[in-house]
Amino acid sequence: MTAVLDDVCPTATDRRVSFALVPAPDEAVPPVVGGDLRVPLVTGERVTYANLDHAASAPALVAVRDAVERFLPYYASVHRGAGYASQVSTRAYEQSRDVVRRFVGGRPDDAVVFTRNTTDALNLLEHCLPAGTHVVAFDTEHHADLLPWRRRPFTQLIAPTSAADAVAKVGLALGTLAGPALVCVTGASNVTGELWPVAEIARVARRYGARVLLDAAQLLPHRDVDIAALGVDYVAFSGHKLYAPYGAGALVGRADWLTGAEPFLAGGGASRSVEPGAVHWQDSPERQEAGSPNVVGAYALATACRTLEAAGRDRLARHEAGLTARLREGLARVPGVALLSLFGEDVPRVGTVAFAVRGWDAGKLAAVLSAEYGIGVRDGLFCAHLLTRRLLRRADSGGSAVRASLGLGTTAEHVDRLVRAVAEVVGRGPSREYERRDGRWAPVRDPRIIPDLWTA
Repeated sequence: MTAVLDDVCPTATDRRVSFALVPAPDEAVPPVVGGDLRVPLVTGERVTYANLDHAASAPALVAVRDAVERFLPYYASVHRGAGYASQVSTRAYEQSRDVVRRFVGGRPDDAVVFTRNTTDALNLLEHCLPAGTHVVAFDTEHHADLLPWRRRPFTQLIAPTSAADAVAKVGLALGTLAGPALVCVTGASNVTGELWPVAEIARVARRYGARVLLDAAQLLPHRDVDIAALGVDYVAFSGHKLYAPYGAGALVGRADWLTGAEPFLAGGGASRSVEPGAVHWQDSPERQEAGSPNVVGAYALATACRTLEAAGRDRLARHEAGLTARLREGLARVPGVALLSLFGEDVPRVGTVAFAVRGWDAGKLAAVLSAEYGIGVRDGLFCAHLLTRRLLRRADSGGSAVRASLGLGTTAEHVDRLVRAVAEVVGRGPSREYERRDGRWAPVRDPRIIPDLWTA
């Protein structure tokens, strides 16, 4: 599946600018940049890096990197340039908008606003809510989908015990409200990987005349999202989690609230005409895209969407499910390991696994995994402090957790290496002495050299 940019500015001889928006992938799993990265250990050896931190930021797809390199010679400002390169860039930018809309099942009249990331998109939407809009969200949300709404009339629901309980709690909350309302829900937890009952929550919301915002930052890299089928009104997500780490994200959804509000940022691009004492703003999406847009980021994001679509989302999800089950089963066999879960074990989930180890500081364990095994994981509370602390208390564990998150670059060897490493470290302890430096754990004598990329 390819799309070309052509007929941008035909000349007298009808020459065309034509280059693939996305080359059709010819591998079972689309390759990522850095898949063959080798990193040093404290032993002096080098091993292939096991990147198990996709939930924080995913590497770039090779297809995305290559597409950006093909595009860069044509890079120019968009919308306001008469030059040939500007016209090519404008066409690429607007085509990217269409690709993203189709990828998330957007309705034909849904606006696609390019943002920096999910946090930016959600703050933008909060700015555009009509006066008096009441927001409903669970305290299990990522901070990006929790903190912006506190500037509005806000009902913060206590964590549900099951998917059915989540739906019931939303219905009870909406039943007490009058006027416009927005329900905000994650598609997949960035802590436990558990899928949330988005379609069921949306049905309840419609019954009460409320709109629904889906935070798809953790869901979209792993599963299909269809705005129309789910019945949601808005979807927000980040390119840096969708294998397009070039600084773009998107807010896709109904245009009326976006057009009815003042621009989130005031400036060029958002304005149609400026007169003494008056400004006439654009409609959406340009109204909410002030300044020179990140055309490279938008193009990279659209390329990632097309590459994942062409690779077969269902097949990729099945591949990931096998690795996730392998990881969870392996960790569950290690003495002292507690897997964190909100709804229980037998629920659908993406490849994100948070766990705690009795008697172990999560930061120290993460440092040992990196220094002695070449494994990258995340430790802490994962910008979901309320949820993670609740789950740690339930597991009778410490103040933070370790999170392993899978993606397109993950192999069975990575999973097995992590399970083996946790078992070995828990069983016999680390092979080196560790200390806290600048708030982080590190080997006391660390021979590894961090390269200076400015001089490399």
